[in-house]
Amino acid sequence: MADHNKTGEEGEKIAAEYLLGKSYAILEMNWRHRKYEIDIIASKDKFLVVVEVKTRQGYQPVEAEKAITREKQRNLVRAANAYVNMNGLKEEVRFDIIVIERKGNKQEIRHLEDAFYPLL
Repeated sequence: MADHNKTGEEGEKIAAEYLLGKSYAILEMNWRHRKYEIDIIASKDKFLVVVEVKTRQGYQPVEAEKAITREKQRNLVRAANAYVNMNGLKEEVRFDIIVIERKGNKQEIRHLEDAFYPLL
């Protein structure tokens, strides 16, 4: 497995643990539909929460949340719509980003709730 894939996988596990500690229920991890993927699907307070996880190792010149382009947002919305339709859900959907920055032995977690709104 490539290092960036391993880092991403570790970050998703850390993000899931973080969410569990904040009383979220984890419904799915790495959910796929066709060419789309959602890192974490969770629920809390009557919301279905679609979480994109960005894990960074060391210094990066661009903030991780800025790496989520309009196209990536569109794909997350499409994937969320598919998940909602396939499961007959009625909950309101919220899109969050969790950024995990690792610098040496230190780790910082930033949770951005309602990080973006679905614009297709």
